[in-house]
Amino acid sequence: MSILDLYSNAFLERNRDHFAAIVRVALSDGAINPEEKAFLDRLAHNLNISEEDYAAVLKSPEKYPINPPFFYDSRLERLYDLTRMVYADHIADEEETSVLSKLAVGLGFTPGNIKYIIAKAYDLVSHGVDLDTFKEEMKHMNR
Repeated sequence: MSILDLYSNAFLERNRDHFAAIVRVALSDGAINPEEKAFLDRLAHNLNISEEDYAAVLKSPEKYPINPPFFYDSRLERLYDLTRMVYADHIADEEETSVLSKLAVGLGFTPGNIKYIIAKAYDLVSHGVDLDTFKEEMKHMNR
């Protein structure tokens, strides 16, 4: 096995684990609605999730680790994806917010600031900002 194969496998595993975290958020209210399903389908395609992994993750998303990224920008990108999933149906209920908060802590965000981080993320996503704007605003949310 070459180093390229190892890198590729690790990359695909991280993508699958990120996808599983998003599925957890989608399932936190009990079911995946059509908007969430469409988002998951697009995300699975963008993350190169195989059909077999897609089905396995939908069946048991809790068996995959969160695997926080090392770089802050990557954490923000994952938070953006997770927040968009919660807001896919334009309703962020208490259960979804709780799961999102736990995943955000798992991504490495400071537990004492989670309430403010999640509120800011919801606000930005509800206004339809793109990823670059989201990252910039989150980095400077205390201005």
